[in-house]
Amino acid sequence: MTNIVATEIERVAKLISKQSALPKQPVKAVIVDVIGELQRILFPEVFENESINTSLEKISKNIAVQTELALRCDLQYKNSAQSEVEKAALDITLQFISKIPAIKEKLETDVEAVYNGDPAAYSKAEIIMSYPGIYAGMIHRIAHELYLLSVPLIPRIMSEHAHSTTGIDIHPGAAIGKYFFMDHGTGIVIGETTVIGDHAKLYQGVTLGALSTKGGQDIKGTKRHPTINDNVTVYSGATILGGSTVIGEGVVIGGNAFIVKSVPENTRVSVKNPELQYKNNRNISADRELDQMEFWRYDI
Repeated sequence: MTNIVATEIERVAKLISKQSALPKQPVKAVIVDVIGELQRILFPEVFENESINTSLEKISKNIAVQTELALRCDLQYKNSAQSEVEKAALDITLQFISKIPAIKEKLETDVEAVYNGDPAAYSKAEIIMSYPGIYAGMIHRIAHELYLLSVPLIPRIMSEHAHSTTGIDIHPGAAIGKYFFMDHGTGIVIGETTVIGDHAKLYQGVTLGALSTKGGQDIKGTKRHPTINDNVTVYSGATILGGSTVIGEGVVIGGNAFIVKSVPENTRVSVKNPELQYKNNRNISADRELDQMEFWRYDI
């Protein structure tokens, strides 16, 4: 019996050894560290930072190494020479580094939108350090640039880190304009092919999704998620679905609306108030009594 166990242990050990020889995956902890380093560069007025050159060197090294690991997991580079993969990773890293000023510019407009749109905000520093929408938006803008450079795995690892940290789920492929404001943010879902214009404002629980994904990989690459034009506000719990659904400029969509068709510009969309019933133990009808009261009205 002892010999049988020893033989089985040896066999399993050989199998594990063969598997460990396969290309490694990107390391999530390193990618999260890169996000932290980038945050310090993107908001130097708030976060302590080393010299810009030192930080960029550290970021570049980590992105290059993690990108190389990611590329090795991609079928496109399955049979590529080491030097070819290293060159591709370096080229991607240099292109990404060149995008950092543009990322910073967009993030500054996002902070401006939050500050101007939220009377509860005391300062821009407070927004940068504590608002989940800004943190998730920052990660998205970083991940989106890597997505556009066709980097496997890493953009999604970044977006899922933001999701687990803030409750905001934005696919790296979503294209989002300037002055983007996610108020509260928790539960917002934005799909891969979503396009959002400038000065858009989304409240918590908004879904910008696909009508159906039952086609699976057959519909990969198609426009499955809505287009949101400039100056659109979407209140909490609203759902907007479909790749052909276009929300026109200046539209305001009320809470809990369910939209699967395009909405023309400067339209107000709201759900008709549900009928409420009130019951108590008194002899008089609470419904009749409340009908005579003047209720506040939710205007959008």
